[in-house]
Amino acid sequence: MSARYPSVAGLCRELGINRTQFNRYLSGESFPRPDVLHRICQFFGTDARILLEPVDAVKPLSRDLLNHPEISSYLGQSATNFDQSLLPSGFYRFTRQSFIDGSKAILGLVLVYRKDGFTFVRGFEAREAMRQQGLPEDNQSREFRGIFLAQEEGVAALIARRGAITCSFNFLSKVATFDNNFWEGYITRTIREAISGPRASRMVYEHLGKNTGAILRTAREAGLIENDQIPPFHRRLLRMEHPFR
Repeated sequence: MSARYPSVAGLCRELGINRTQFNRYLSGESFPRPDVLHRICQFFGTDARILLEPVDAVKPLSRDLLNHPEISSYLGQSATNFDQSLLPSGFYRFTRQSFIDGSKAILGLVLVYRKDGFTFVRGFEAREAMRQQGLPEDNQSREFRGIFLAQEEGVAALIARRGAITCSFNFLSKVATFDNNFWEGYITRTIREAISGPRASRMVYEHLGKNTGAILRTAREAGLIENDQIPPFHRRLLRMEHPFR
């Protein structure tokens, strides 16, 4: 692997290892201490077992947490790799009551997409909501991502912002409509119980398909909105007259 670098001296400087000692490692005259071995393997992005065990006996470490042997029978491929009929890929318009301002709602746009046998979701928090919480409003701070899992009567998602230590849990179930493009459910957030401010709210997803006009319009209008600005059918599914706590 060190052959990929033009200068051994430069490589040693980056590793923080004496060149003479590094040559001893290469020749097999010496073996690195555990901390040095860890530093070298981290730098090259490799598994230390290639130096400790026969190469043909080393199996790659699984990077797929949900298919880890401890939970694969519970949250493995059967839950993550589900059919598009349960939740198609594409853009969705969603609405829910605001957790920050109970008199308003959130209108947002998310992208549901599939990759490597998983179904992911990506979107951005409303700028106003971030501002009210004293959080940065740049795109990187606002972006959230999550993963969907198939459930008995719908889909569930675990979603978080980059580096956030809180997340939200969503559950959605398809609504029987003419176009079959609506899902209703709820969202809960991982915070302590408080006297004011809900931890759960009803939520509606509307699949926009290839309707570019609706996608762009939702992107422009996304954010905190007045309750009377909620799309009519969304409002019906949210059952505004019966708050969900």
